[in-house]
Amino acid sequence: MTTPLAPYLPLAVVLLLAGVMGMIIPQVTTRLGPKRPSSTKSAPFEAGSESSGPARQRFAVKFYVIALLFIVFDVEAVFLYPWAVNFQALGWFGYVEMLVFASTLVVGLIYVWKKGALDWES
Repeated sequence: MTTPLAPYLPLAVVLLLAGVMGMIIPQVTTRLGPKRPSSTKSAPFEAGSESSGPARQRFAVKFYVIALLFIVFDVEAVFLYPWAVNFQALGWFGYVEMLVFASTLVVGLIYVWKKGALDWES
C-alpha cells in the first residue's frame, strides 16, 4: 500500500542524513582535532595581508557612488537580455521602448561623468 508521501521518502532520508552529519562532524573534529593554540593562529587575518588601522574605518562616498552606478547598469543588463531574446516578437514598439530606456541611462551616465563621480582621484 503506497501513500501520497511515498515519493518524498528519499528526500526525507537525505535531509535527515545531512542534518545528522551536520551535527556529528563538528563534534568529531572538536574531539579528535589538534589543539595547539599560538599567537600566530590567534592573530586576525585579512585576505593574506596584515591588518592595519582601526576596524571602524570611514569610507569615502565615492565607494558608494560607484556601487550604486554598478547596480544601475547591472539592472540595465538584466532588462536588455529578455528584450534581445524577444527582439523580433516585440517589433518596432519594443525597439523604440528599449531605445528610450537606454537613452535615459546614457543621459544619466553622461551627467554622472560630467559631475566627476567617475574620477577616482578627484
